[in-house]
Amino acid sequence: MSGRVPARRARASVPVVRLGERTRAARDDVVVEEPLEVRLGRETLLVTMRTPGRDLDLVRGLLFTEGLVSHPQDVAAVAHCVDVPRAARGNVVTVALRRGASLNRDGTLRVGLVSSACGVCGRAVVDSIGREVPVIAGGPTVTRAVLAGLPSALQVGQDLFRATGGLHAAGLFDARGRRLALAEDVGRHNAVDKVIGEAARFGRLPLSEAVLVVSGRAGFEIVHKARRAGIPILCSVSAPSSLAVRLAREGGQTLVGFLREGRCNVYCGAGRVEGGGGAATRAARRG
Repeated sequence: MSGRVPARRARASVPVVRLGERTRAARDDVVVEEPLEVRLGRETLLVTMRTPGRDLDLVRGLLFTEGLVSHPQDVAAVAHCVDVPRAARGNVVTVALRRGASLNRDGTLRVGLVSSACGVCGRAVVDSIGREVPVIAGGPTVTRAVLAGLPSALQVGQDLFRATGGLHAAGLFDARGRRLALAEDVGRHNAVDKVIGEAARFGRLPLSEAVLVVSGRAGFEIVHKARRAGIPILCSVSAPSSLAVRLAREGGQTLVGFLREGRCNVYCGAGRVEGGGGAATRAARRG
């Protein structure tokens, strides 16, 4: 499993024609999207599209958040394969499980060709989530000032986005707004898996004191991944779905949407936002 594999580029330069006050030929940086094959032994377990970089964290996070392994430490080792054709080097990863661990093939993972943007592809897993993953209790309280500063704090670490404009990001922060981890990827799910995978690598799960911030919308898959990792507060600069709100509410999480320009909507779990508990109670009474 070991061996040195050349790093694959995360961005590429392509020719473009710029249309504006004048037309001119130029070049533009775009984000790279390539397939990553994950193997268990000699078996291909899945293929997912991703932006190269942090591949091993991506795989650790993906296997755990999608339920193929029951515990992060079930994954004993992850490494890029070296016994593959040169053109595929850096795009194939192999996984080894710890002694006694087994793969849960009834997990919610979308086995096969997994799009970087797809959801659960029609699989009826929603009702089983509550049985698989415990409700999150406790967690930190964050101030409105900290919440307001999180989108900017996320953007500070988005180096590839500034160069290409074509990436999602996920960041883990503490209750004071200090960044704990950040990852970028063409897929929002991949970015989340990368930061959770990093936490798994260092034995930091569950992330019971962390705040997860995502650059895209908060779909129910993102809420589910955060819940499996024990993350009590999830913030999005965009909208949540109705299913995401339901899952977050049932799972005891705080879900914040439209977090931008100092404003936001707290869809559930407002008690973890300073001053939000009373407003949530009044809203419930009105409803």
